[in-house]
Amino acid sequence: MARPREFDDDTALLAAIKVFSDLGFEGSSTDALTRAMGIGRQSLYDTFGDKWRLYLKALQRYTADSISEQIRVLNRGPSALKGLEAHIYGAVNSAIADPSPSCLGISAICEFGQSNPELAMISETASRTLLSALERRISEAKREGEIGSDVDAREAAVFFGAALIGIKVAARAGASSEHLRAIARMALRSLR
Repeated sequence: MARPREFDDDTALLAAIKVFSDLGFEGSSTDALTRAMGIGRQSLYDTFGDKWRLYLKALQRYTADSISEQIRVLNRGPSALKGLEAHIYGAVNSAIADPSPSCLGISAICEFGQSNPELAMISETASRTLLSALERRISEAKREGEIGSDVDAREAAVFFGAALIGIKVAARAGASSEHLRAIARMALRSLR
C-alpha cells in the first residue's frame, strides 16, 4: 500500500518557482529543488514528473499568476492612465523592495529564447495576454483624452511592455531606484 502524500502540491510548486527563478533551469539541481520543496525525490517524480515537467508547471503557474496580477493592477486605476501608471510604478516598487529580484518568465526567455516550443508557447501566450490588456487600457486612455490622439495604441503597448521587462532586467542587474523610476517616467511620457 502506498504511503499517503504528506505535502501540499501548491506549496511545493511555489517553492520550485523560487528556486527556478533564482537559479534558472540548468542551475537548479534536483537536490536543491527537493530541499526547497520539502519533499523527497520520488515524491517530486510521482507528483510533478521529471525536472523538466516541474519547470514547465512552475513557469505556467508563475506566468498565469503574474499576468493575472498585472491585469488586476492595470484595471484598478480610477482611469486608464492611472491604471497604466499604477502598473509600471508597481513594477518599479516591486523591484526596489526585493534585494535580489527575479522573474521566472524573463529568466526562461533569457535561458532558452525560442529554442523550446513548449516554453515558447507559455511565454508567447503570456506576452499576448499582457499586450492585449495594455493596448486596451492605452486605447481607453486615448478615448478619454488622457494621452495623445496620435499615439498608436498597439505600438505604445509593445513599447510599454518592453519598458516593464527593462525594469525587471535592470533591477536584477543592480540598477538604482532612481534609474528604475526614470524608465517608468519615460514610458509614461511616451504616451503624451
